[in-house]
Amino acid sequence: MNIELTRFRVLPGKTASVNEWMELLNSSLPVVLETLEQEKMYVETIFSESIDGVEYLYWYSIQGENGVEVKDSNHEIDKAHLRYWKECIDPDYAPQDLRPRVNMIPERIQSLMK
Repeated sequence: MNIELTRFRVLPGKTASVNEWMELLNSSLPVVLETLEQEKMYVETIFSESIDGVEYLYWYSIQGENGVEVKDSNHEIDKAHLRYWKECIDPDYAPQDLRPRVNMIPERIQSLMK
C-alpha cells in the first residue's frame, strides 16, 4: 500500500480551468470511481490552497500495488483529466511530496484494501 500527499502548482491564470476540472470530476463521480478500481486506488482526494496569490492542488491517495497508470486508461474521464492536467499544472514546478509521519488506518481497514 502506498500513501501519498503531493503538492502541484497551478499555472497562473488557470483558476477557471481548475474549477471546471474539479466540477467535471465531481459531476462524474460514479464514472471516476469506476476508473479507480483498475488503478487500485483506494482513496484519492484533491485539495486546493492559495499561498500569496499562487494556487496549488494537493493530491492525497492510498493506492494498492500494480494498478493501471491513469495515463494508460482508455476511459474518457481519465483522458479529460489528463488534458486538464496538462493545461493547468505547472510543469516547471517540481511536485512536492509531503512525508507521512504517522499512518493511522486500523488493521481491519488495511486488510480490506489488500
